[in-house]
Amino acid sequence: MQQLPIDDAGPTQERLAKAGEYFQLVGRSRSSRRITMLDDPLGKAWMRQIIAATEYSALRRYALHWAAAGLQGPLNSVDLNRIYAFDPGQMSGLARTEAQLDHKRTYYAAKQAIGFRPSFVADQVACFGRGLQETGESLGLRSPYRARQKAAELLADAGHRLCAFFDALR
Repeated sequence: MQQLPIDDAGPTQERLAKAGEYFQLVGRSRSSRRITMLDDPLGKAWMRQIIAATEYSALRRYALHWAAAGLQGPLNSVDLNRIYAFDPGQMSGLARTEAQLDHKRTYYAAKQAIGFRPSFVADQVACFGRGLQETGESLGLRSPYRARQKAAELLADAGHRLCAFFDALR
């Protein structure tokens, strides 16, 4: 059996340049070094200190439950001949495993616990990867500054409420 080479080189220089200052490096030696890319909107909000570390962690956990529940949609290729075709074997909308059902229940319970507007912003930023300004504009705010401020306020509120929700689950 041929052993595959281990890819422990980390991100390329181009990837690090694209991330700019939004990455976290832990460890000194090559074997213990871990690089976490934080150039998504949620990571940028944490690095810019818009949200606290505990709120970031709770929002990441919320997004993990969303993804593990299968709510992000399939990653299938597009077949233009079957766009509107119904396939009962796909079980669209149903949980395929018990673990997926547990994640779906946790996600919807968290969504209900934090309220409508905070959950909308949490979904947009943490799950869908939309920026704060774009999310604030979808709330109806016209000014880019006010849109960012309101979205940041609601994101921090959602993170705080999610911290309380996940602490209550323990």
